[in-house]
Amino acid sequence: MPETPTREIFLHFSTAMELVFYAVAAVASVVFLYGFWLRYRKIRRGRSEHRFDDLVGRIRRAVVQIATNATVRKGDRFAGLAHALIFWGFVVLFIGTCIVAIDHDILRWFGLKMLQGTFYLWFSLTLDVFGVVFIAGLVLMIVRRWVMKPAQLDYKRADEQGGQVDRSGYATDDMIFVWLLLVIAVTGYVVEALRIAETMPAFERWSIVGWVLAGPLSGLETETLVNWHVWTWWFHGLCALAFVAYIPFSKMMHIFTDAVNLVFVDERAARRLPPLPPAPDGNGDGDGEPKKKAAPRMGYSRITDFTWKELLDLDACTKCGRCHVACPARAAGTTLSPRDLILDLRSFANEAFGTPEWLTQRFGRESKWPLRDGGTATALDTDVATDVIRPETLWSCTTCMACVAACPVGIEHLTGIVQMRRHLVDGGTLDDNLQGALMNLGDYGNSFGESPKKRGRWTKGLSFKVKNAKKEPVDTLWFVGDFASFDPRIQGLSRTVAEVFHTAGIDFGILYDGEKNAGNDVRRVGEEGLFEMLAEENIAALDAATFEQIVTTDPHTLNTLRNEYPDLGADYRVLHYTGLLAERFASGALSVSRRLGHRVTYHDPCYLARYNGEIDAPRDVMRAIGLDVVEMPRCGANTFCCGAGGGRIWMDTSNEQKRTSEQRIEEALELDGVRVFVTTCPKDYTMYTDAVKTLGCGDRIVVKDLIELVAEAIEPESVEAAASDEAGAAG
Repeated sequence: MPETPTREIFLHFSTAMELVFYAVAAVASVVFLYGFWLRYRKIRRGRSEHRFDDLVGRIRRAVVQIATNATVRKGDRFAGLAHALIFWGFVVLFIGTCIVAIDHDILRWFGLKMLQGTFYLWFSLTLDVFGVVFIAGLVLMIVRRWVMKPAQLDYKRADEQGGQVDRSGYATDDMIFVWLLLVIAVTGYVVEALRIAETMPAFERWSIVGWVLAGPLSGLETETLVNWHVWTWWFHGLCALAFVAYIPFSKMMHIFTDAVNLVFVDERAARRLPPLPPAPDGNGDGDGEPKKKAAPRMGYSRITDFTWKELLDLDACTKCGRCHVACPARAAGTTLSPRDLILDLRSFANEAFGTPEWLTQRFGRESKWPLRDGGTATALDTDVATDVIRPETLWSCTTCMACVAACPVGIEHLTGIVQMRRHLVDGGTLDDNLQGALMNLGDYGNSFGESPKKRGRWTKGLSFKVKNAKKEPVDTLWFVGDFASFDPRIQGLSRTVAEVFHTAGIDFGILYDGEKNAGNDVRRVGEEGLFEMLAEENIAALDAATFEQIVTTDPHTLNTLRNEYPDLGADYRVLHYTGLLAERFASGALSVSRRLGHRVTYHDPCYLARYNGEIDAPRDVMRAIGLDVVEMPRCGANTFCCGAGGGRIWMDTSNEQKRTSEQRIEEALELDGVRVFVTTCPKDYTMYTDAVKTLGCGDRIVVKDLIELVAEAIEPESVEAAASDEAGAAG
C-alpha cells in the first residue's frame, strides 16, 4: 500500500525538546508583543486626528498598493522587483507556517489533519516555489545594497553635525534584516532536504527544491542525517524566533507600520495643509469658572504636538532614501534632507517616550542633539523646531512635495515642516527678507509692497480694455497673481497672455485692486493667520464677481484656489492657462498661423505637475504649435524644482552651495540641439532667466514662457509687441 503523503513536524524530537521549543517561542512572542506595545504607546501619545473616514475604502486602496507593489516600484523598478519577490515569498511562507501551526497545534487534538494527501503535495510544491522566489528577492536586494550601492542608500547626513553622528547602526540593522531572512530561508531548505534524504519517499518529489538537495545527501548514514536534521532544525527555528523578537526594535517593524501608514495616508497631503493645531486640553483657572477658549497652538514646538499619524510616519520610514535624493534643498547643499529630518524626529521621539530602538544613530557629546547625555526629564519640553531640527533646515524647504511623492510608504513630511515653521514665525525666528515680504503682504496684499491700485497697470498698452470683473460679469476670471502683476520681467508676459486670450475669443476679466496674493506660499512659510486674512479678502472679492471659472498663470495660485479655498467655503473651477489654451486648440477656437518647429525642452512646475497632476495640457499646447519637445530626465510628476517655492523666493539663499535653478539649466544644456527652455510659471521664469545670466550661457539657451511661443505661432508680431511693452514698463 503506498505511503500517505505527509510529514511529521517535530521529527526526531523528544517531548522535552518540543516543550523547550514552545518555551522559547513563548519568550520570543512576549518580547515581540512588549516591543509592539511600546511602539503603539508612543503613537498613542500623539494628538488626535481624524483619518477614519471611508475606512473600508482606505483599506482596499492600501491592500491594492501593497499587493501590486505599486508604491515601491514607482521610480525604482529594480528595487520594486526585489521587494515584490521578497513580499510575496514572505507572505506565502508565512501562510504556510500558520497552516503548519494550525495543523499541529490545534487540529490534531480533534483528530483532524490538513497536511496529508493531495493537499500536502500542493502545499509542498507551493512553499518550495515561493521559497525560491523569496531567496531571489533577497539576493537582488543584497546586490542592490552592497554591489550597486545607489546614492539613496548612503546614510551620510545633509547636516553632518561636525561629524558627531554615528549611523553605522543603521547599516548593521539593514544587514541583520536581509541576511537573517536569507539564513532562515536557506536553512529551511536544508532541514527539508535532510528530512527527505532519510527515506527518499517518492511523493516528496513535489518538494522540488528539497528533493534535489536531498539526492546527494541520501548516501549518508541514517544517524548522521538524523543528527544534522535535528541541529539544523534548531538553528533554523531559533533564527526564525529571533526574527520575531527583533521585529519591533528594528527596521523589520516596517512590515506593520508601513501597511498601517498606507491605510491612513491623506491623498491631499501637502496640496491642502491642515489648520493650526487646537489648544492644549485643560485650560482654565480651576476655580469653577467657565474655561476661556484658549488660542490654538501656533504650530509645533514639542514632540507631543505631533499627531498620531505623524508619529506613525516616523516609525514607517524604512530609510530608503528616495526623499533624500529627490529633495532639491539637499541637492542645493543646504542642511535639509527629508530622510534625516524624519529620522532625527524618530530618534528624539523614541528617547522622549522611552521607546527603545536597538540599532539607531548615535550622537556625540559635541553634537547639538538635545538628549545626547541620555536625559529624558525635560524631553517633552524640548523645542523640536530649534533644538532637534535646526531653523535653517526648516527654512531650506521649497515645499516642492518631491519627498511626499517619492515616499513609498505614505510619509507626509511637508505638513510637519510647515507646522514647525509656524512655530518659528510665531517666535520671530525668520530672516529679514522674509519678514519684509510678509509685512508687505499684510499691509498691501502683495509681496512687492506696491499700492493695490497699481495691480492692474500692466494692462496699459494692450489693444483692448481688460474687463473689470468687479463691475461686469465674465465667463473666465483671470486671477493674475503678484509676480505677473508687479514684476517688470513678467508684466510683458501678462500682456501676451491677455492678447492671446483676446485672440482666442475668451471672455475674461480681472479683479484689479480687488485681488490680493492668493496665499499659497504665505501658508507654506508658516504664516497661517496672514493666509486666512488674504483668503478671506479674496473670497469676498470673488463672491462679489460673476464668472463661470477661474484661470491663472501661476501654479502656486492654482493650487491654493483649487485645493485649499474649498475648505474655507469657496469652491471654484480653477484652470491653469495651459489647460484653457489646450481646450481652445482642441475645439478649434484657437488655431496657429504657422507651426514653429523649435527644438525645446520643458520644465514642469512643481505646483502644476506634482501638486495638481497637470502634465498633458502644456505638452498638448506645445504639440499644437509645432514644437519639438525633448524631455529632461526629470520631468512630469518627477520634475525638479526651481527653488522658489515655500517662500524661498523671498528669503536669503546664501546657504545654498549651488542653486537648483542653475542645476536645472545645466541639465537642459546636456540635451542635444535644445536652445529654448520653456516655462509655464512666473516664478520659474524669474528663477531660470536669472540662472542663465549667472551661468553666462545666454548664447546657448534662452528661457521663454510657453505663452510667448503660442503668441508667435498664432500671431508672430505679438511677440515683438509684448517685448516692446515690457521694455517700456521696465523703463
